[in-house]
Parts: sequence; C-alpha cells; structure tokens
Amino acid sequence: MSIHPLTKQELLEGHPPATSLTAGDVRKARGSHAHRLVVLDDDPTGTQSVGDLPVLTGWTEADLTWALGTGAPAVYVMTNSRSLAPDTAAQRNREVATNALRAAAGLGLDIDFVSRSDSTLRGHFPLEPDVLAEVLAEADINVDGVIIVPAFGDAGRITIDSIHYAGSDDAGFVPVGETEFARDASFGYQASDLREWVEEKSAGRYRASNVSTVTIDDLRGDREAVINVLTGLTDGQPVVVDIVEETDLRALALAILAAEASGKRFIHRVGPPFVRALIGQEVLEPLSAADVAGIRAGGVGEAAVGGLIAIGSHVAMTTRQLNVLRDRRQPTELEIDVQQVLGTNREDHLQHLVAQAVNALADGNVVVRTSRALVTGEDAAASLTIARTVSDALVEVVQKILAASPPRFVVAKGGITSSDVASRGLGIARAIVRGPMLPGIVSLWEPSDGPARGIPYIVFAGNVGNDEALADVVDKLTL
Repeated sequence: MSIHPLTKQELLEGHPPATSLTAGDVRKARGSHAHRLVVLDDDPTGTQSVGDLPVLTGWTEADLTWALGTGAPAVYVMTNSRSLAPDTAAQRNREVATNALRAAAGLGLDIDFVSRSDSTLRGHFPLEPDVLAEVLAEADINVDGVIIVPAFGDAGRITIDSIHYAGSDDAGFVPVGETEFARDASFGYQASDLREWVEEKSAGRYRASNVSTVTIDDLRGDREAVINVLTGLTDGQPVVVDIVEETDLRALALAILAAEASGKRFIHRVGPPFVRALIGQEVLEPLSAADVAGIRAGGVGEAAVGGLIAIGSHVAMTTRQLNVLRDRRQPTELEIDVQQVLGTNREDHLQHLVAQAVNALADGNVVVRTSRALVTGEDAAASLTIARTVSDALVEVVQKILAASPPRFVVAKGGITSSDVASRGLGIARAIVRGPMLPGIVSLWEPSDGPARGIPYIVFAGNVGNDEALADVVDKLTL
C-alpha cells in the first residue's frame, strides 16, 4: 500500500510558528562553564552539520586529550559502530567513553556524551546509550534521561507529534517506517512513532506509554513545559523530541542547558544537526571552490589532475546521484565485483582495479564503486559480515591508489565507506572538519597529518542530497 506524501505545511497545520532564536542565544546561555561534548559517531556523516571541530578516528587517551585540549566545545570520535556486531559495538563505545573520561579528568573538564546515529533510525539502539550510561555510572555519574532527537531538517528528516518523517519540501514527507530505510537488512524496523520505535528496538523494555515526549507546541510556545519534562526524567528514561527547524533545536538546547543547570545529566541519541544547535554554532555556509583550493594548497595531492570517488552505499538515492555524475562529468568508472571479492580471485581483481585507477587519475576523475546490486546474507549478522568484507576491499583499493598516485580529492559515499576510507584507506588519525559542501550536508575534513595530509576528504552519506548533489560536489572539487 503506497503512502501519500504530505507537505510540511499540512503536517504543521494547527501547530504554532517557529521561534526566532539565534545561535548567539544558545552561546550566551552556555556561558564558559558548559560541559564539553564528546560525540561518539557511528559513522563519519555526523560531522556534516558542523565546522572547525576536531575529528578522531582513534580513541586512545592521548587522542582524546589532544582533541579536548583544542578548546573546542565538541569533539567527534569515529566509532564506525554501525558496521559492527552488537558485542563489538558495545566494547568500542565502552573504550571511547572510558578514555574520554580519563582525558577529561586530566584536563579538569566535565564532559557529556552524544551518541550520534542515523536520522533514518538505523543503528545500535538502545545498546549504545546503555553502554555509555554504564560507564558513567561506574564513574559515579547517574544519567537521568536519554534524549532522542533523530531529526535532520537539511536532509528531509523531521519529527512532528512524535512521528518521524523522511522526504523533502518538493516531494513531501512520509512516515519513516514506510521508507526503504526501515527495510535495512541489519537495522530494520516497523514503527514511525518514536515512542513505539523505542519499545520495538528495546524489545519491550521501555513501553511506548512510558516514553516521555517534548512536543513542537511546547518547544515553540512553552519552554518551561519543556524544562519540566527534562527535569522530571530519572533513571535514564527516554524522551523523544519533535523537531522541524533549526530554531526548534535551539529551543531544545536552551531547555537542556536549564535542566543541566539544575543538576540533571543526559545522554543524547541524535541526528547530525543536534550538536550544532547545542553548542550554539551558526548554520555554516557551504565551502566554496576557493576554500577547497586553500585546503589543498601544500598537500600531497596539490598537483594531481583527477580526484577519487569511492562509492559503497547501495541506497537508491546514491544510485540516482551516480547516474547524474556519469552524465555530467563522464568519470572513469571501475566496479568492485562483490562475487569476486567473496571468492578466490580477490587479490587479482583488486590489483587490476588499482592499476586502472592510477592510470585514469592522470587524466581526470575516477569512480571506484561496489556492485549496485546489494548482496545480503541469510540474517542481519551475515549481512553485516558481507558488508564488512566488501568495505575492506574498497579500503584496500583506496589505500593502494593513495600510495601510488595521491588524488586531487577523495569523496567517500556511504556511512561505513566513509569511516573505513578515512581511518584505513587514507590513514587519517586526526582531522578538522572544515564545514559543509552543500547547505547543511556533506562535510569536508582536512587531514592533520599522515599520508593524506592536505587532501580534501569529503564525507558523503548515502541517504542525503537531491539527485544532483554528488555531481555538484564533484564540480566544486574539480574547479
């Protein structure tokens, strides 16, 4: 049964208009004593809404001391946990949180944890917030509530009356449970009502009727009511939040800061723009071609002709974006064949692709992509294993291309792809996210050191942007 998309105006009928809060209002409320945020990002796409913040692909105490020592109000740690089995994801979250608390103690800082995940509700929930709460409890810090805010307006994810929607202003919005994202092989679900989604994903541990709510009406008209909801949370109780626009997030940020001032402590399970709002960062303008050139200057790929586009995402949006890129720029296109990667011809197949890519980069841009037909296993665990194996192959190809011929830029399309290409393909340990390539989406990292130093690295989620977005980004990088 098809669902008729609704416009944003239809969804907001009867609700109050947005407020006029500014990022400066939030910064003023934060003051100089607000807790720093340590963002455990389950893939690198969480950075697309922020700029000028440190990013780590490792999480030793020394790494976290460096990042927190920059003075930034938030630091990102790439856990890549969405690609991991639950027990491994739990262990990784525990390691990051433990080392972050140690690093913060050494610097005399207070920190809060943000568990950043997918705006279309895919990921390890409630496992990851549970692990963070356990680590904090071991440090005698009790968590009062888990604030759940998946909304990502720039990418067409909004929440109204606790129903989470996906879509766009042009095409309209449908409940997210009716989209392809809900049929994810590893993290599928049925509910679009976030209260029911919490019950579904927690296997009934939290009943929908016991999940607290922050409504769009209160965010826009009764902030004291929002503060009362937050201050009333105890024992890690989940609360789901309506969000449509940036000012809704800022209203929530002010309420969170007020609740924290009264002694409350929270873990945040959120989509990308939440951190921007909570630290009072302005919505950044997209980087220009001149900005990109400045980042590339002096880097190892400064004189390169062609850039590398690595595509691992299989969602329909990525395929449409790739089709537009083909038509507009005619890049050399190479395919990692999944069946060969899973078989005995793996090494010969990958080496042949590397040789072809290195030759083609001398003349222009190169796309290295996985097969467009998604190969899945018999269950979620088997599907994750296949995804991991294919991602490993793509990483190996990128790594060998970088060693032979550093490209002008690297774009990684897909969440798992972006994390693996950054940490293993390009050897990025520490970087600074410089800002978005498109309004509110698609971030550029500047590697601070290592073999990819100075090569603009573009983190491009599989499920964001319109059909022209990938080609638009590549245009800007190629100028």
